[in-house]
Amino acid sequence: MYFNGVYHLFYQYNPYGPLWGNISWGHSISYDLVNWFLLEPALSPNEPYDIKGCLSGSTTILHGPKPIILYTGQDEHSSQLQNLAFPKNLSDPLLKDWVKWSGNPILTPVNDINSGQFRDPSTAWMGPDGKWRIVIGSEINGHGTALLFHSTDGFNWTRSDKPLHFSSETGMWECPDFYPVSNVGKNGSDVSFQGNNTMHVLKASFNGHDYYVMGTYDPKMDRFLVVTNDFRVSNTQFRYDYGRFYASKTFYDSDKKRRVLWGWVNEGDSESDDIKKGWSGLQSFPRSIWLSDTGKQLVQWPVEEIKKLRAKQVNMENRELKGGSLLEVPGITASQVDIEVLFSLSNLNDAELIDSDTFDPPLLCAQKNVSMSRSFGPFGILVLASKNLTEQTAVFFRVFKGPNKFQVLMCSDQTRSSIAQGVDNSIYGAFLDLDPLHEKISLRSLIDHSIVESFGGEGLACITARVYPKLAIHEHAKLYVFNNGTKSLNMSSLNAWNMNKAQIVPMG
Repeated sequence: MYFNGVYHLFYQYNPYGPLWGNISWGHSISYDLVNWFLLEPALSPNEPYDIKGCLSGSTTILHGPKPIILYTGQDEHSSQLQNLAFPKNLSDPLLKDWVKWSGNPILTPVNDINSGQFRDPSTAWMGPDGKWRIVIGSEINGHGTALLFHSTDGFNWTRSDKPLHFSSETGMWECPDFYPVSNVGKNGSDVSFQGNNTMHVLKASFNGHDYYVMGTYDPKMDRFLVVTNDFRVSNTQFRYDYGRFYASKTFYDSDKKRRVLWGWVNEGDSESDDIKKGWSGLQSFPRSIWLSDTGKQLVQWPVEEIKKLRAKQVNMENRELKGGSLLEVPGITASQVDIEVLFSLSNLNDAELIDSDTFDPPLLCAQKNVSMSRSFGPFGILVLASKNLTEQTAVFFRVFKGPNKFQVLMCSDQTRSSIAQGVDNSIYGAFLDLDPLHEKISLRSLIDHSIVESFGGEGLACITARVYPKLAIHEHAKLYVFNNGTKSLNMSSLNAWNMNKAQIVPMG
C-alpha cells in the first residue's frame, strides 16, 4: 500500500528458515519501490486463530485515513479464519507495529464453506451505499469462487447472498483481486472508483498461475458481468504472466496515479538448494498495469523507477540481422542488465503456416524451439549465456501465418539455462496480440542473476523465468541478439544498460 508518502510491502515470510513454515507477514518499506528497508514482521502466528500461520490477505485504507490489514489465520485444526489488524501508532511514519483486533476472528467458515478453502481477503472497496465490500477465495461445490462480504465499518462483515463470481471449470481460487481499469489512458484508479469509461478486472490464482477476466460491475446490484472469455483451465486464457508468477496483488499508488502489480516468483531448484543458499522465493519487479489500446486485455510494464538503477549503456541502431546471425552485445555485465530491443519485419508472404489460431503456446514453443529454423524465427536474445553457449536462456519470437491472421509467438526457453541437475528447464510461451505487418515487435528483459522477466509487445505478454546458471555468472555472463530464421530482418534499435544493485537495508 501507499500511505503518507511511504510504500509498504507485506509478504508471506518464514523468519526462521528458507522453507515454508512459521508463516508471518514480512514488512518492508520504500520511498521509491526500488530501495527498501526491512522491518520486523508485521504479523506473527501467536494467537489461537492464527497459530498455524498468518496467511495471505490485503490492506485497506479506511476513512480517516486509517489502514487496516485483513488476513487469513490458520488455527490448530487448520481451519482458515479471517482476522483484522491495525497500526499501533498512526503517528509512526513507518507503521512498524501492528495490533491484532480483540474481536478476531471476524469471519469463520460456516454453512457450505470448507474450513480449508476460505482464504486471502481482498482489498475492500466502497459502493454507493457507503458499505465496504471484499471478496475471499473459496471453492463451493467444486467451483472456484470469489465470496462477497459487506461491512459498514471495516470491522464487522456479513456474507452476501451471492458470490461476486464463480467458475464451474476451475477449483479453489486463491488471492482474488478486484479493481477498476480505465478505458482512457494509463492512469490507475482507486479500488472504490465508479464511473464511466471503466472496466473491472477480477483475478484469481489457481493451477499455479494468475488468471484474470474483465467485465462490467454494477455496484448497486453487486453484479459482475464478464465480457472476456470466462475462467477456464486453458493456456490461451488471459494470464498476468506466462512463466513463474503467482499469488499476485495490485494496489493503487495515489501519488503516481497508477495501479501497481506485485507477484511472487517461486523457485525452480530443490529444497536442499534453498537451504544451502539460505533463502527461497522473491518478488517480481513492481509493474504498472493498465488496459490495452484495443480494450481486449491488460498491459504491464516495469515501474519507471527501475530506470534509476541503470548505469552504463550500449546502443545499436538499424542493424540488419541476416538468417543465422548471432551478435554479441559488447561492454555489458550481463548478469544484471536491462535490455530493450525492437525488431521490424517485411514481406511476410513466406511466413510459416499453421492451421489454427488457437495452438497451445508453450507446446508450440517446445515443438518449434530455438534451434528450429523457419522463415521468420526464431529471433530474439540469448541471456545469461556462457562461453561457447553451453548455458543460455533464449527469449525469442516466431511469426506464423494462420487461417485468419499472422500470429506472433513469444517464447522463453530454459532447457539449456544451466548445467546443474534437478532444476526447472521449462519452456514458456504466449501469443502477442499485434500485427507484425504494421507493427514492430518489441522485447524488454530484466535480468538479475537467477531471474529473467520479459515483456513482449510493450507489455502485451509477460514471461518470468527462474534460471540457475553455473557457468554464465557474474562477469562470465554474456548477452546476444540472434536471428535463427532463414529470412533477414531489421533490428531497429537495441539499448542495454548495466544495472546497479538496489539497496536493501535492515532497520531496527
